[in-house]
Amino acid sequence: MKIVTGVDWSDEAFAAVKQIGLFYRPDEVVLVHGVDLGMFHYPIVAEAANIQGYDEFRHALLEAGRQAVEHCCTLLSTDIPSVKTRVDVQPPASFILDTAASAKADLVAVGTHDHNRITEVFAGSISHHVLLHATLPTVIVKGSARPISRILMAVEGREDAIRLQQWLTAHPFKNPVAVTVFSVVPSLHVVEPHMLIGLAGWSEQQKQQAEQVVKDTALALTSVHFIVTSEVRLGDPVTTVCEAGVAYDLIVIGSHGRKGFNRFLMGSVSHGIVHRASCSVLVVR
Repeated sequence: MKIVTGVDWSDEAFAAVKQIGLFYRPDEVVLVHGVDLGMFHYPIVAEAANIQGYDEFRHALLEAGRQAVEHCCTLLSTDIPSVKTRVDVQPPASFILDTAASAKADLVAVGTHDHNRITEVFAGSISHHVLLHATLPTVIVKGSARPISRILMAVEGREDAIRLQQWLTAHPFKNPVAVTVFSVVPSLHVVEPHMLIGLAGWSEQQKQQAEQVVKDTALALTSVHFIVTSEVRLGDPVTTVCEAGVAYDLIVIGSHGRKGFNRFLMGSVSHGIVHRASCSVLVVR
């Protein structure tokens, strides 16, 4: 398994590096640090702004990045066969994603400062941009690194469940874990009673279908790596998953691929869960 991890001097980045070693036994880890000079990325702009010592300033930031990466190397398990590093003057989020693509990584890992959603969108957040634009599985690490023993696998329909089950089976965790295959059937929120005509049995029918999906998925996932149970609840998907997730070490969810500002305007269950969950979240694409 090959993992690309974005790092800096923050405690959140250090936690992400430690956490991947508690999640998996990777064959290779690539630690990436991008130095974002903003508008001063180009020397000609710095010259126009009459900035003194531009070369020294750029070199100092690169050196600080190299030191951060070197420190993160010491946080990794010594039994990882290959550890590579990349430091360059690049926007951090795009540098992480470009590195993951070129390295053919299986997973991207980033820590989060846990900004509120408005701050993420308008002030910017590396983890937010990575989550928004990643095309491969991404784990957003929250809080301090910790061993994992309980996982909440939230599925939406059979296709989503099969995709998550296949990914987890192909990438087993470092140690056996207990997995709850979890599905939420949205409640019907209506004001006028007459609108319920023809929909009275909808929730019960959907609940029965969801129960069959989670039971089939639990059966398919059960192995020496996973001790599996299943559960279905009624409610708002984001709220219900996050409330249930309080008792778990990791939430695993799928992403349906909505991109860019369209995702922000229309909403995204996966993004909402990542934002509101109290534990780390693995988004499988």
